[in-house]
Amino acid sequence: MDEPSSMIVSMGAQRHYPHAPITEAVIDLRVELAMDITVADLEKVQVGQENAYPTKLKRNVAMGQMQMQPGQQVSAAATARQVGYVFKSRDEKQIFQGRLDGFTMSRLAPYECWETFRDEARRQWDIYRAAVSPQRVVRVAVRYINRIDIPLPLRDFKDYVRTVPEVSPDLPQGLAGYFMRLDIPMEDIKSRCLLNEAMVEPAAPNVVSVILDIDVFRTEDVPTEESTLWGFIEELRSRKNSVFEACITDKARELFQ
Repeated sequence: MDEPSSMIVSMGAQRHYPHAPITEAVIDLRVELAMDITVADLEKVQVGQENAYPTKLKRNVAMGQMQMQPGQQVSAAATARQVGYVFKSRDEKQIFQGRLDGFTMSRLAPYECWETFRDEARRQWDIYRAAVSPQRVVRVAVRYINRIDIPLPLRDFKDYVRTVPEVSPDLPQGLAGYFMRLDIPMEDIKSRCLLNEAMVEPAAPNVVSVILDIDVFRTEDVPTEESTLWGFIEELRSRKNSVFEACITDKARELFQ
């Protein structure tokens, strides 16, 4: 059943689902660092946390180069450059990254609650700040990846998901798969929402699994004061909730109870 968008926005932060479909929650802050900060400085964020976050992995980015000269074959080369580290908790459910371009905190399923996740993200962010002294934050984001397992038989995706691809009535209406990406401006909070939705390998033989990936972020006028920054992160989380509620139906909500 469709619901007025104003109602969905107002209720977005209030709903709680005992079996929320969250597979990963992310708080991401992209930064600018001083030129003299190196990858070695990023190792400091693990100091004193070796028991809680014992796993340290290199975070690399791949770079490719192609050369083309008249009369010769095209040649390609790829290199990898380390930009930071990935640190994992003992159960590998909590992961944070310290990089030369920013900080990311992730919580994998089972997701506990926003407050626990947010507080750990802020604690790790404070350690990252102390280690590398970011000059400014250039992007702040809250991203939640959900997997909705829809039971078979399925008559219509719209019974569960309100944001779905529209297939021409002149084409067969069955879908063996789809991927949809929407970039939605949210001018009232000077932000944007990247909404990715796709069918994925089913989690069980009797379901159809759909990924609903919601990334709400700001790149303009990012708050500089810490209290204001984390207050805005709360606002992004609330807006993420509203987007989620706007994309699902009551029938889907029943799956999460």
